[in-house]
Amino acid sequence: MSSSSRLSPKPAGADPEPAPSGPRRTERRYFFHPAKADPAGRRRRSPRRRVRPAALVIGFGRQYNADKRRRPVRPSAGRRRGRLPGGRRSEGEMDVSDRKAALERAIKDIERQHGKGAIMRLGERAEIKLEVVPSGSLALDIALGVGGFPRGRIIEIFGPESSGKTTVALHAIAEVQKMGGTAAFIDAEHALDPVYAERLGVNIDDLYVSQPDTGEQALDIAEALVRSGAVDIVVIDSVAALVPKAEIDGDMGDSHVGLQARLMSQALRKLAGVVSKSRTIAIFINQLREKVGVMFGNPETTPGGRALKFYASIRLDVRRAETIKQGTEMIGARTRIKVVKNKVAPPFRTADVDIIFGEGISREGDILDLAVALDLVTKSGAWYTYGDTRIGQGRENAKQYLKEHPELAEELEKLIRERHQIGGGVRLSAASDEIDAGAVDEFV
Repeated sequence: MSSSSRLSPKPAGADPEPAPSGPRRTERRYFFHPAKADPAGRRRRSPRRRVRPAALVIGFGRQYNADKRRRPVRPSAGRRRGRLPGGRRSEGEMDVSDRKAALERAIKDIERQHGKGAIMRLGERAEIKLEVVPSGSLALDIALGVGGFPRGRIIEIFGPESSGKTTVALHAIAEVQKMGGTAAFIDAEHALDPVYAERLGVNIDDLYVSQPDTGEQALDIAEALVRSGAVDIVVIDSVAALVPKAEIDGDMGDSHVGLQARLMSQALRKLAGVVSKSRTIAIFINQLREKVGVMFGNPETTPGGRALKFYASIRLDVRRAETIKQGTEMIGARTRIKVVKNKVAPPFRTADVDIIFGEGISREGDILDLAVALDLVTKSGAWYTYGDTRIGQGRENAKQYLKEHPELAEELEKLIRERHQIGGGVRLSAASDEIDAGAVDEFV
């Protein structure tokens, strides 16, 4: 049959064509029905069927519009990506040079509005290298991972009663003073012993001490000292003793729920930025409390809310492990210091130190223990030997030998620091610590 006969209309009265047998194929769609053309040969559009109004997406990413019977088009057709009508670029597409120019303009606007240095590349900062101050304990310096307490950070020291928290803080003050720095001690507990502090190496004549009456007064003094930019370390002893003024003015038994926590939260928000800007070491000593009704887990917590836990870069848990005896006399305590939080080095390291009553942390005990751990000193039975030199029989005798021979102790300490790749600190010169107080005020 020719194509013209197939397209010609059937005469009237002709029998209708039989319906095709089998299932109806609904997936195939024609844009023009071949059997419905007019006599002139022009194609007529087939009558629209009732179909779903939504677009039908069939395999290989081709999209069909069932309503308009359009030819299949790919999703990427139409307007080119990143181009607007007329060839203009969209906001999301910029040349590299345009991006750099826009960034430079934004940086200039920020510096004009907020001052020079408000934003900079991290590599452009002069103090990119972390500055540290020795803690006064060689074992603790190694546990901290950076050789001491980092400058410009907040540090929390907590633990049970008489565990050595204030001793650790006073040793840090002594090290700062040895390096030519300035120290301040805010004694909120009114329990500072100047005689004991002097035995630990603190120069009490150059130590600034404050014994405030309220928590607001203590934190205001701390903020003023840090804002001055002339103080290298500030110790607050303790957070639990920072009593809000409303509680002092009230009666015994009055409830002040969350008052101290709000006070600490506000103070730390104000101190965090200025401490970093002035590179001051802020040490908060804290006590322990127990939560009520805790059946599982550790019930211990620290007073003053949770703000200090977040703002502190280092948190030290100080606990007494055992008692040191010389014969039947108790001469000190074996103390374990655990770094439970550390933002400048890996956390959860521990340092076991000897705190001798009336003397503080034993430097010779740290050197002896670390030298044995590194095989610098050989322990055979009860004897300690360094090379061909017998240091002593028994730990206490070996410590006494190192105390009597400081040159040997310094040699061992130097080897230990080289093995652990930590330094001994540098002098806090006036040139390196010169800070514009006005800049600190503007920053805050």
